[in-house]
Amino acid sequence: MGRESQVQVHQSSSTPRGVLPFTGAVPGTSRALRDDALFAAGLAVLSALLAAFVADGRRPDLLAWALLLGAHVPLVWRRVRPVPVLLAVLVCVAPYHAMDYTHMAAVPVGMVALYTVAASGRPRCALIIGFLVVSTMLTVNVSVSPHQVAEVLKMSGWIVAVLLLGVYVRIHRQYVASVLERAERAERTREEEARRRVAEERLRVARDLHDLLAHSITLVGVQTSVAAHVLTADPERLDRAAVARSLDDIADTCRSARAELRATLEVLRAVGPDETRGPLPGLDGLADLAESARTAGAEVDLAVREDAAPPAVGAAAYRIVQEALTNAVRHGGPGLAIRVGIGVADAALMVTVTDNGRAADDPSHTPGFGLVGMRERARSVGGTLEAGPRECGGFEVSAVLPLVPVGLGGLR
Repeated sequence: MGRESQVQVHQSSSTPRGVLPFTGAVPGTSRALRDDALFAAGLAVLSALLAAFVADGRRPDLLAWALLLGAHVPLVWRRVRPVPVLLAVLVCVAPYHAMDYTHMAAVPVGMVALYTVAASGRPRCALIIGFLVVSTMLTVNVSVSPHQVAEVLKMSGWIVAVLLLGVYVRIHRQYVASVLERAERAERTREEEARRRVAEERLRVARDLHDLLAHSITLVGVQTSVAAHVLTADPERLDRAAVARSLDDIADTCRSARAELRATLEVLRAVGPDETRGPLPGLDGLADLAESARTAGAEVDLAVREDAAPPAVGAAAYRIVQEALTNAVRHGGPGLAIRVGIGVADAALMVTVTDNGRAADDPSHTPGFGLVGMRERARSVGGTLEAGPRECGGFEVSAVLPLVPVGLGGLR
């Protein structure tokens, strides 16, 4: 896109300084100068025809033609410098009228110059210029040709009408520009809202897939390690039943992960409002999470003193417990004991997950998205979450989730 086009696009929503309704070029550009030059040439032809065929004064001679046509030259820059252009036109038109040449021929160029000022400048400027022009005309004609006062008053009426037309056009352009600006601002707001919704949806999908895959993959990894340990610990006394249980646990975990992943993908493919997404995971699914952690070798104490919560709050609590159990199983080490507590205090659901693992002391542990996701889950319903090592060892996750959620945040 060229520089001139960029300037036109940039100024399209602001009040243009152009003065003719049919001219859309931005003042100062080559297109605007070309359009104004063509307009000035056309107006000069009209003035020449009036001078040749209208008899309301002396027939034009060489000086009259020079003044008349010279008055049209400044119109090329009328939208860039409207007031200097008006003064330049008056310098040529005033002596033309004073020498009593065909008056009608010089009227169009003067009116265009006055209209330019009124449509481009402030109304106060148009008022002052109109007053100066009319008062000067009246003063000169009263002192030189008192019998032409009536004609001067008629011309003054036309001058006032042209100035009022210019002011009206300017106000109308400002109104149209304000309407366009409001429309553009509303469109930008809609686009920003659409981008925000897309970002929220992507974040929700990322949280769901992280919670699902991290939990399932962690359990599969732990169960596979158990099976491998049973196979290699004492090959001569192979505990086939233990191996079979480990493999069955792996198969069950894979089936559960596949089912939940399919449900997530169905949500992504669905077209419709959020209400069509189906039921959210809730507090009634915590027992299954605890059982999955037990199959991975952890001791889980599940104490649920409140099993009723709004769907969004229950889903947030479920995902927080799921991620906390996943982290504990992944980093806790042998002899892992986990306690999950769910209760209500001060109209909020209190969720605590504590373990005696050694994740804080593990030098190979690198932080991922788990804690970030849990905090986002809590914030999505207006709650808070704190997580960190305990003084007596292990790790603790504590969340406070209001029972009247502030926002759903796109949870599923």
